[in-house]
Amino acid sequence: MGLLIDGVAHQFPGVRSGPATEALARTHLAVEDNDFIAILGPSGCGKSTLLRIVAGLETPTTGRVLLDGQRVSGPGPDRGMVFQSYTLFPWLTVEQNILFGSRARPARARQLIGRVGLRGFERHYPKMLSGGMLDNQTRALMQELLLGIWEADRKTVLFVTHDIDEAIFMANRVAVLSARPGRIKADVRIELPHPRHYTMKTAPAFSAYKAQLTEEIRTEALKAVEMQHA
Repeated sequence: MGLLIDGVAHQFPGVRSGPATEALARTHLAVEDNDFIAILGPSGCGKSTLLRIVAGLETPTTGRVLLDGQRVSGPGPDRGMVFQSYTLFPWLTVEQNILFGSRARPARARQLIGRVGLRGFERHYPKMLSGGMLDNQTRALMQELLLGIWEADRKTVLFVTHDIDEAIFMANRVAVLSARPGRIKADVRIELPHPRHYTMKTAPAFSAYKAQLTEEIRTEALKAVEMQHA
């Protein structure tokens, strides 16, 4: 049945009795099982707020989120969220961090460690890993790594990014959010074949998607700048 974001809107209370901040306008998005949707939009448009609502970490002011027909009312083991900054327990090893709170067995944890290029570092603590190792050296390699994992496991993914090339390369659909209050102003299906290789980024079809999405984002980015100076 998938995930349904049904009329979700959200306001943050005002500071010191000031006016409330409208982060999201009424937003609708249907996400199919095993889909990979990238969410693009200018800074402050509510992308992260939308993710937090789907994860059950934030309650929408209005609207609802349904997962396989059941209303999302809080966090659950059927959903996971990767935060912008990594959140590892510094007193646990790499393997122990993976096992903590998960249903994975040690063998499965070691398999996952190998898939992200950290085999041999299972018993290292986070402080013993360089930032480059955690980022797997380059953003481009991380894109291919994550996409390869999705192509193998076919989990349902909502992926927030500011990078248009990244969104096109990674996703089957790209949802463009407007300037705050965010709403989905465009839902673009990316008809590029799998498996995807980095050379695809120079293909004419890729360039056409980039031109379309660049125009969509530029319009909203200009609105966001105008709002800041209003």
